[in-house]
Amino acid sequence: MPPSDTETPPESGRAPAAQTPSRSGGGDDREVIITCRDVTVRFGSKTILENLSMDVRRGEILGFVGASGTGKSVLLRTILGLNAKQSGTIEVFGIDYERASDEERLAVEQRWGVLFQQGALFSSLTVLENIQVPMREYLDISPKLMGELARLKIDLVGLAADAADKYPSELSGGMIKRAALARALALDPDIVFLDEPTSGLDPIGAADFDDLVMTLRDTLGLTVYQVTHDLDSLFRACDRIAVLGQKRVLVEGDIQTMLDSDDPWVRSYFHGKRARSIVTDEAEPADDVRPKAERSADGEA
Repeated sequence: MPPSDTETPPESGRAPAAQTPSRSGGGDDREVIITCRDVTVRFGSKTILENLSMDVRRGEILGFVGASGTGKSVLLRTILGLNAKQSGTIEVFGIDYERASDEERLAVEQRWGVLFQQGALFSSLTVLENIQVPMREYLDISPKLMGELARLKIDLVGLAADAADKYPSELSGGMIKRAALARALALDPDIVFLDEPTSGLDPIGAADFDDLVMTLRDTLGLTVYQVTHDLDSLFRACDRIAVLGQKRVLVEGDIQTMLDSDDPWVRSYFHGKRARSIVTDEAEPADDVRPKAERSADGEA
């Protein structure tokens, strides 16, 4: 018998909203929900990732950064099972996705949402229909309830109600990103993967999107895995940062860890002209954001 139009939304199975993580680097005892160990990925004879290890913790916004072409999106797609790996293990919610049964995979897939680069909305579907795609794939609910849930997601990401009937070609860049985020939230996931979510947005639109992500993390208890080049996002929104280089994670930690790092690429990235302007704006007057080695040379650390 098909579900009635008065049915209530299915339980998402999400744990209660997590306490907002500390920006100071504390809270390392939080549950690890994604574990990568010794992961190697090759395309033909070209090795993209080699013996890479990292963790993602519940309730954090993790910024994943690295030079273009280092494999940030490759790792994201490998975690999602879209790319094959040659060796190593990846566990999501304690389940090895590669070796999981069909039932286990289905359960894991319903606990994550993905915002791909450029939004990746289906051009022939309206915003409402795009958001309903995961619901049609995974949920057994009536069309009426599906529509109601999709409109709730539209409101949740700050889009106007009339955006529901618009096609992607009728949306601005910022609206496309918000619509894609609404689709990523369609199944009430525990974790969302964001691939360059602020790319192509003006500074105001990018800052608004960062604020939205932080608000959703705090109110829904989300974990956020964010691939980004956006320095503002890394400074403002991310609790922890992982830097990819030389086919592995070079450095991981909070923003101060990045500023203290002696790795040449990390120093160049987080102490370049653009980064210095952000640090000047964000830091308190008494703060010294130079690398630890420089502060030590002056007898300050």
